[in-house]
Amino acid sequence: MADTVLYEVSDGLATITLNRPEAMNALNVEAKVALREAVRSAADDAAVRAVLLTAAGDRAFCVGQDLKEHIGLLVQDRETGSRQTMNTVREHYNPIVRALAEAAKPVVAAVNGVAAGAGFGFALAADYRIVADTAAFNTSFAGVALTADSGISWTLPRVIGPGRAADLLFFPRSISAQEAYELGIANRLVPAGELRAEAEKVARALAEGPTVAYAALKEAVAYGLTHSLEETLDKEDELQTRAGSSEDHAIAVQAFVNKEKPKYLGR
Repeated sequence: MADTVLYEVSDGLATITLNRPEAMNALNVEAKVALREAVRSAADDAAVRAVLLTAAGDRAFCVGQDLKEHIGLLVQDRETGSRQTMNTVREHYNPIVRALAEAAKPVVAAVNGVAAGAGFGFALAADYRIVADTAAFNTSFAGVALTADSGISWTLPRVIGPGRAADLLFFPRSISAQEAYELGIANRLVPAGELRAEAEKVARALAEGPTVAYAALKEAVAYGLTHSLEETLDKEDELQTRAGSSEDHAIAVQAFVNKEKPKYLGR
């Protein structure tokens, strides 16, 4: 794994850290490939029961595309008549967002600083966002004459509504941590100095929880957003049958009867 992204698994928690603080964790090709592989590894590893996505430094979570590298690649494209540079959406951003959103386990984003462009999109692809009070968000795309990517055209309207999403996409601006909390972008707002400890606490609690049930909850919410009530009720029936057949459900019921705290196995 390239050192532009750090990957560690401990007690069922995979911690993925964007590690280019000197560049505000901007995404060059190396970082995008490393992040894609790290997220896929966490999603596919049965031993991983929760994922924590965070970043090194205190200035930025991720400011999106590394524009310095991007300019050079665009020049190469013009010289060769190629359009390879923009393939990054298909090759990097889309797989990263799919792995985060579709992982059968909870994903927590600890946003330590500026989250812009794809960085904002990756944070929105997580299931739960813990945000430092010094952080900020910016869609950024229209500011560099681009459209939305990294799933933000799907996630942002679902989090804050289509009208507010259109405002932030057409007129990019810095959204403070407090405003992000008021809009529902941040699930939890904490002092910057407490971010890592709080995020690890939440992520480890999820890693110790009923993994099958969490996966079903993720699937149910995503399904319900795009289907009718009748279809969603059928989906709930299907997913509840799956959760009810899990070892964790049996453990939870027995622990309730015994007035004990359940110790889940994640299956």
